[in-house]
Amino acid sequence: MRIISGSFRGKKIIAPSNLPGRPTTDFAKEALFNVLNNHYHFDEISVLDLFAGIGSISWEFASRGSQRIVSVDQDPGCVKFLTETAQKLSIADRMTIVRNDVFQFLKRNTYGSFDIVFVDPPYTFTQEEYDKLVEMVRENKWLNEGGELVVEHSATIKFEEHQHLLQTRKYGNVHFSFFDFDEINPELPQ
Repeated sequence: MRIISGSFRGKKIIAPSNLPGRPTTDFAKEALFNVLNNHYHFDEISVLDLFAGIGSISWEFASRGSQRIVSVDQDPGCVKFLTETAQKLSIADRMTIVRNDVFQFLKRNTYGSFDIVFVDPPYTFTQEEYDKLVEMVRENKWLNEGGELVVEHSATIKFEEHQHLLQTRKYGNVHFSFFDFDEINPELPQ
């Protein structure tokens, strides 16, 4: 995996092959960050990366100057790799790595709210599990006002009827759905 932009641009991050995960493709990452770049100054935002895996998204935000990043994963190998890599990149002071089941983590908000919450669960998750994640982020106030929830998912997951959906974008086999909890979209059923 390589970091595609920012101060670590071009840096290759080599994770042990035995770690679980499906890092977001460079093509999809570049497209995602082009969308987000139109809404945010990365050096002014806080980010929560859920199902962080080997940190593909966390490293991109860190490289672009985000000063507060919380990365959550339940796999001990991923957490160890994230912690060691943050230290090697000298960004451990602005990254918090949490080992926890994401559903358990989202139940009680002890970290405050964030400008961007990025969720990339295993593609084996059901529609109900995806819906539950979206609802837990909203219910437990994980987003700042004006913030966005970004969910990475496959084509089998559909959010078109969700009242807080802003848009869904497709890049190859990767889909990103963007949610805003400030206002309900008047064009969608309540």
